[in-house]
Amino acid sequence: MPRYDFALILSRPLYEDELDPLFDRTHGAVTVSIISEPEHAERPGNASCAWSGPTLAAAIMEMVEHVETSAPGVHVLQVEADPLLTIRDIAERVGRSLDSVRHAITGSRGVAGFPSSEMSSAGHRLWRWSKIATWYGIDDPQLIEAKPTVQAINGWLALRDVVPDVAPAPEEITSALSLVIPHVA
Repeated sequence: MPRYDFALILSRPLYEDELDPLFDRTHGAVTVSIISEPEHAERPGNASCAWSGPTLAAAIMEMVEHVETSAPGVHVLQVEADPLLTIRDIAERVGRSLDSVRHAITGSRGVAGFPSSEMSSAGHRLWRWSKIATWYGIDDPQLIEAKPTVQAINGWLALRDVVPDVAPAPEEITSALSLVIPHVA
């Protein structure tokens, strides 16, 4: 089964005492934002996930259940499956050295026009994988699967929050996506 990397945006960060149940369920395959004080619970949290599944939709839905079961009161609000990468992550994914990627970024060697970073965090820049893959000419089937999957699951998450009685079961979403994705991707 393929391994998928994606992020979940949570209704709040997790408390430290909620980490053990999540770790037990996921065997450490998720990294979450944590808080120790209740006054910080008003901001969104996030969970970076690396999970295997027959499809991206199945992997996401399974992780949604793990997170929400492990931390009562936490709800997944949104999913993102086009990861942000560090220079080291880029080098790993494209099979190049760190120096080669640095030269590509600065334009000092090779083709100019390396994608701009999406954000900077603690002095480190982060790039969107889809833009990097395009620039290097990498055809990543997971990115092709990601766009319609994320769009459908984010719609389901929104529907579930607004009118939970009408939202279909997660298995119905996963099943419907498995029928459509081969034709979209």
